[in-house]
Amino acid sequence: MADSTTSKTTLSDEEWKRKLTPEQYKVLRKAGTEPPFTGQYVHVKDRGMYRCAGCGAALFDSDTKYDSGTGWPSFYEPVDGSAVEKHR
Repeated sequence: MADSTTSKTTLSDEEWKRKLTPEQYKVLRKAGTEPPFTGQYVHVKDRGMYRCAGCGAALFDSDTKYDSGTGWPSFYEPVDGSAVEKHR
């Protein structure tokens, strides 16, 4: 299993289901999302690092978090651009 942003974590679908919670699996493996304004981090203002639940890679620093009004945590800059895929 990889813990860096330069290589991908490769697990079978069954291994992912065992490793992740059902909600994490839905979001990380099936491109799902929780309903807006319901996620555990939407109103969090604590300082720290947001990491991938699958591999532990650093994704966003709390200093780059802002209130976008969308109901999901929003960040204006990833820690490492190669760790985050952007989709329109």
